[in-house]
Amino acid sequence: MTAQDIGTGQALHQLVAAAVGAERAQYALAVLAIDPAIRVSGEQTTRAELAAALNIALFADLLERVPTAAAYVAEVAAKGERIVFDHGALRTIDGETGQLPRGLAAFARILQPLGYAVGGTYPLPRLRMTGKAFVHADFPEGIPQFFVSELHVAELNADAQEAAISVFATSRDPLGPVEEEALAVLASDGELPRELALAALPGLVAAFGRQHEAATLADYETLLGDSKEAAWIATEGNAFNHATTRVPDVDTLATALKAAGKPLKAEVEVSANCRVRQTAFIADTVERHFLLPDGRTIARTVPGSFYEFITRDIDPATGMLDLTFDSGNATGIFAVTGT
Repeated sequence: MTAQDIGTGQALHQLVAAAVGAERAQYALAVLAIDPAIRVSGEQTTRAELAAALNIALFADLLERVPTAAAYVAEVAAKGERIVFDHGALRTIDGETGQLPRGLAAFARILQPLGYAVGGTYPLPRLRMTGKAFVHADFPEGIPQFFVSELHVAELNADAQEAAISVFATSRDPLGPVEEEALAVLASDGELPRELALAALPGLVAAFGRQHEAATLADYETLLGDSKEAAWIATEGNAFNHATTRVPDVDTLATALKAAGKPLKAEVEVSANCRVRQTAFIADTVERHFLLPDGRTIARTVPGSFYEFITRDIDPATGMLDLTFDSGNATGIFAVTGT
């Protein structure tokens, strides 16, 4: 165990373990670079500490769902290096979502009490989506950002709009009284009792999942014909679409990964200001079940989540890392779940 692990303390492990289990928590903490200033100690848990624990738990969840990501992280760990977790991304529905608040609102109510604020808005017109970046006020570079995108159902064709209502209107609200109490206390005080944090974190992690019922095959195929992104949300819900590691030189890494035969997208995406460069593995496939008219289900192989790489240069205006995103980059990256 390194000095970093001891500094963050066993209490951070306890928090993450409450959501994903002790073994997965231990592994995630071993492979991730945690800002040593984020220390969990005492009877109170700050918003930054809970935000860090949430991100670590969600990273561990993605590794369970994306074998390509798990293999890459294992290779990095085997070299004695750590992963710098830059941001996680999720997709939401700006449309009828049943008991779940629509679109961005479903997650702003979680992220804002945890210390996040919107740091930028990124139109994605080709995808009929809009992305918003949530950056942490206390540790903007040390705690991963969230890139939350909304799919605008009203911009789909008429048949796809009907299918979207059929699928997403069945959504339930995953937050219960414990989670709501924890978020209210955080919003008021910026910290909360450790026992309440331990009780609430599993429910907060569960919010990053699929909240609607399984889609019919007909609805899924209708969505797929008009919007691959809508179809992806129909099977995967609000799970992390991808997690992103920050690396020193994404171009050099991309060359090495391609030479090793890894399933990487063809090109590195470069932002308009040239300071943010991104690439990603092609999404792993998953098996999902769809409903048939006679009540039976049928399995199909569909795109799941993926793992991304980003290099951020210094913004000369601030002397800090350029933490912005880029609409063109995001549009290009999103294509890896349409393969």
